[in-house]
Amino acid sequence: MQSPLEISESAQYWLRSRDVSESSKIGGDDYFSDHDVTRPEDVTAADVPPADKGAIRKIDREALEQRKTIGKWQVTGSAERIEELWPELVTDAEEGVIWAVKAMTAFGYEELPMYDDYLLTVYTPNYFERHDVNRVRNHLRNEYSVTHELYYKPDIYTAKGIVAETVEQFGLAVPARYVD
Repeated sequence: MQSPLEISESAQYWLRSRDVSESSKIGGDDYFSDHDVTRPEDVTAADVPPADKGAIRKIDREALEQRKTIGKWQVTGSAERIEELWPELVTDAEEGVIWAVKAMTAFGYEELPMYDDYLLTVYTPNYFERHDVNRVRNHLRNEYSVTHELYYKPDIYTAKGIVAETVEQFGLAVPARYVD
């Protein structure tokens, strides 16, 4: 397995678990039944998670309409820490414990000045399924001693351009759906 920090392709910002493994479990169909997660195409308005703010509810409704329910925990750390966690999380994805994982490369770190640390993104297929989002967070904490505050960012937030500098434009306090 190739470390995310030693990629020779100079233009590669990210390395995905499916890039280094042929396991059918990565992003696979078994995940939904194994972890009692509703498939994005089967999500209904009744599945939308509660939210205190109208701005969050609006974005959630948009995610529902677009079937854009994928999201990710953002695990930050030093190059050494990310390099240590990467193969472990790829193994977790291969075994279906997590849905998928992506690591920032050294080139990506150099070229993306908005990141102060290296980054792993640990995906879940449906952020409306809070039990699964929490299960993955707990796995990161219990198995890998990830103790720092974690941000969970749905892909709809990324698509809309919700980052620290734009949160106020969207009526949000942070560029994440869940902070734990």
